[in-house]
Amino acid sequence: MSGSPAYRALVVTASNRAAAGVYPDKGGPLLVEGLTALGLDVDGPRVVPDGDPVESALREAVAASYDVVVTTGGTGISPTDHTPEATSRVLDREIPGIAEAIRAEGLAKVPTAALSRGLAGVAGTTLIVNLPGSTGGVRDGLAVLGRILLHAIEQIHGGDHPRPADPPDTDGPSATHTGPAGPTGPTGPAGRPAGPDPAGSAR
Repeated sequence: MSGSPAYRALVVTASNRAAAGVYPDKGGPLLVEGLTALGLDVDGPRVVPDGDPVESALREAVAASYDVVVTTGGTGISPTDHTPEATSRVLDREIPGIAEAIRAEGLAKVPTAALSRGLAGVAGTTLIVNLPGSTGGVRDGLAVLGRILLHAIEQIHGGDHPRPADPPDTDGPSATHTGPAGPTGPTGPAGRPAGPDPAGSAR
């Protein structure tokens, strides 16, 4: 992305208690730090209660043409976890592989990562990714996003797929051969006909 403006990201923290000031938001600032390290121009964290306020924040971000919105929190199975439902109402297309990769990243360390219901997908030209609310879940999500995020954003904006380098030509003029075949067979060293050493019969 050198020579071009940085992609714009918004971090949204979905937490009823953090929004009410019961405790400080820890996942959001960690997410801002991680996305900034990837070279994005990051706003937030915007802390909102779970549920409808998450949907409103996402719709506003899509209308503002953010390239990516990453949420943290509200992805579990407690009665107050509604971030996946709010996200689903905004998405035009889901990208299941991103959410699966994030869960798999966490499963290697914490079995309960399987309980995360986070989604990922595209709304308009905005990539939206749900991460768990724990700092460990945010770190796992950042590990996955660090490998794919910039390419995903480029694809959403119509970028081409990277192409592998062409393999070397082993049959071209530069290929090594043992020697050209003559009319009477292949030649040996210094162009002499290959075969028994003529001097061998005199020994």
